[in-house]
Amino acid sequence: MSAAVEPLAAASAIAPARRRSWRSWRSWQSWRQWQWQWLIGRVLYGTAVDRHAKARARIGLAIIAFAAVYSIIAARLVMFALASNSHATHRVVSSDAIATARPDILDRNGIVLATDVRVPSLYAEPRRLIDIDDAIERLTADLPDVDGAELRDRLSTKRGFVWLRRDITPEQQREIYRQGLPGIGFLNENKRDYPDGAEISHLIGHVNIDNQGIAGIEKWLDGQGLAALHMAGLATDRLQNPIELAVDLRIQHVLHEELAAARTKFGALAAAGLVLNVRTGEVLAMVSEPDYDPNNPREALDPSRINRLTTGVFEMGSTFKAFTVAMALDSGKVTLKSTFDARMPLHMGRFDIHDFEAQHRVLSVPEIFTYSSNIGAARMALAIGVDGHKAFLKKIGQLDRLRTELPESAEPIVPKRWVNLNTATIAFGHGLSVAPLQAAMGVAAVMNGGTLIPPTFLKRSEADAQALGKRVIKPETSAVMRYLMRLNVERGTAAKADVPGYYIGGKTGTADKVVNGRYSKAKVLTDFIAVLPADRPRYVLLIMLDEPHATPETHGFTTSGWNAVPTGGAVVARIAPLLGIAPRMDLPSADQLILASLKESR
Repeated sequence: MSAAVEPLAAASAIAPARRRSWRSWRSWQSWRQWQWQWLIGRVLYGTAVDRHAKARARIGLAIIAFAAVYSIIAARLVMFALASNSHATHRVVSSDAIATARPDILDRNGIVLATDVRVPSLYAEPRRLIDIDDAIERLTADLPDVDGAELRDRLSTKRGFVWLRRDITPEQQREIYRQGLPGIGFLNENKRDYPDGAEISHLIGHVNIDNQGIAGIEKWLDGQGLAALHMAGLATDRLQNPIELAVDLRIQHVLHEELAAARTKFGALAAAGLVLNVRTGEVLAMVSEPDYDPNNPREALDPSRINRLTTGVFEMGSTFKAFTVAMALDSGKVTLKSTFDARMPLHMGRFDIHDFEAQHRVLSVPEIFTYSSNIGAARMALAIGVDGHKAFLKKIGQLDRLRTELPESAEPIVPKRWVNLNTATIAFGHGLSVAPLQAAMGVAAVMNGGTLIPPTFLKRSEADAQALGKRVIKPETSAVMRYLMRLNVERGTAAKADVPGYYIGGKTGTADKVVNGRYSKAKVLTDFIAVLPADRPRYVLLIMLDEPHATPETHGFTTSGWNAVPTGGAVVARIAPLLGIAPRMDLPSADQLILASLKESR
């Protein structure tokens, strides 16, 4: 056989073998399939079941499978219908801010000052809109105050989500819902609500459209970790405890009402006041007029509505004489019997220091305080010296920025070059500008036995306050200062604040305002710091009027004794019962009650 024929013969021999192998493999596969069918049949139907039973079983199995599928679909549809804020929507708006939940803010008695309410907001998914012109026409009909051009810009974008209007009314939501516009939807957001409106605005502060703190306690809250919780998705309504403040809404209401009345009565540019617990440093009330409604935070942009008690700094006038006298007495160089020459104006370089009600004689320390002698206070401070004066004011917290929970705080305006002239003028409250809350803190230390306690807007116990406090003057000095404060109400410049039964002490202050770099005689700032009660101090009250005007009742005067002092007396008469201070009638004079007890203790 030739070489060419041999391969053909070999291939002919292999072909039948391949066909036999293929048939064997097919037979084996058929046998395996039969085995599986037989096994499934045995499991499902057993061995003695006819073909009709098999058909019924198969139909039942199909019904169960379809029922399960449709049940899952129905359940998902119900879930989407009940949960309007679906996860899909939240994923779409992940790049847009959503108003987050915040804890309630309460006063010291549990009254709600700020809380969250759920409100609907309108959004669009521009890529799902069918007819932009039709959508604009329908939406502007239901929201007439919406800018049509701005709405078109928002709806013409290629973004997957845009806000159209935050915080719409339920009526507007219903009307838009009836339009049935595809790509238009609603999200329920948290909106901050302040039930008391402007009454407590400067203390509480306000939030922006995304419920983020912008000012006051609201901003402080975000700084305490609330913003981080929001970012982590953990700041839900259920996980946040309310914030309890030291403020008493009853006291706040009285102070707000009396300051508003005084501002109107005396035609003042502004009015401010606060009530401070001298034992704990708690701020029970704080009002700055004009204020604003935190439910309409745009009002806060008006520069005339700043919080004058923490954000503003002022020359506090003769109330600073309380620090000057306390410094002199605590040094041991001056006693109540010490005298200073006030017969003539005090010459300091090119300047002369005068007394408003000049006595033209040598004055004792109590007389310097009750007559509010600028000359006497200046001589007293000069006797201590520039370095001693600066050290005392720094120790009592008047030269550094006051830090509290409120983020808004101002740096005191301190002389860059402090010489004898600065000490002389600062002694009677000119030449150094501080925040009024700062001054009240210092007076509280002078009254409470000599412990400087940082003020707080949160609730605090006396034990915690004492742990934070530091001694700045001797207890004996504090007792003498309480005597002088009461003496000033009995027969000094604060006589119009004497409310029967409440034994008030106080110091007045009238400071000429600086206008165009010079002191103005026509524009003054008046203030009054009172202590209640003077023999056992519990509270300090500050009243401040900015540019009050004379009235027939004040006989042409604009000094503190004619406006801030009577306002303080009116406040004390109303808040003392609320503070649990019972009236004590027929109390002896300061000489007999305070000074005598001080001598006995020695």
